[in-house]
This record gives sequence, structure tokens and C-alpha cells, in this order.
Amino acid sequence: MNMIKILDRINVLARKNKAGGLTPAELEERQLLRQQYLGIIRGHVDKSFHAITFLDAQGNDVTPKKLTQEHERPSIQMNDAV
Repeated sequence: MNMIKILDRINVLARKNKAGGLTPAELEERQLLRQQYLGIIRGHVDKSFHAITFLDAQGNDVTPKKLTQEHERPSIQMNDAV
């Protein structure tokens, strides 16, 4: 399920919860959807962070070696089925 569909379903459940409450199955579904959503967000943040190159005032690459090694590793691809 992609992020938009996850958010749409989370919002449907939020409105239903506000209107009258959720069944135990819906509470479980909401928790699962929230975990999936956070996983997607964390994947995007992690991928963005590992793409950063740090430069000093003179334009020299001062990216920490550990991060440079992460740049060289194949990145983990987040798929929509998370």
C-alpha cells in the first residue's frame, strides 16, 4: 500500500473514532497503518540523510568516513508494500 492510501485510511479511521469509536479490529488496523506510515517516513529520511555530502568553507568534502562508506553501499529500497 502506498503512503497516500495509508494516510487516507488512517484519516477515515480517525474520523470514525471521533464520531463513535473503533472496533478492536479497526484499532489493530490503525496501529498497523501507523507503523507502516512511520516506516515509509523513516526510510525517506534515512535515504535523504545518506545522500548528504558535507563541504567546508573552501569547498572540500569533509563528509565523515562512516557516512562516505554508507554512500558506497547499495541503498535499501523502500517498497510500497511496507
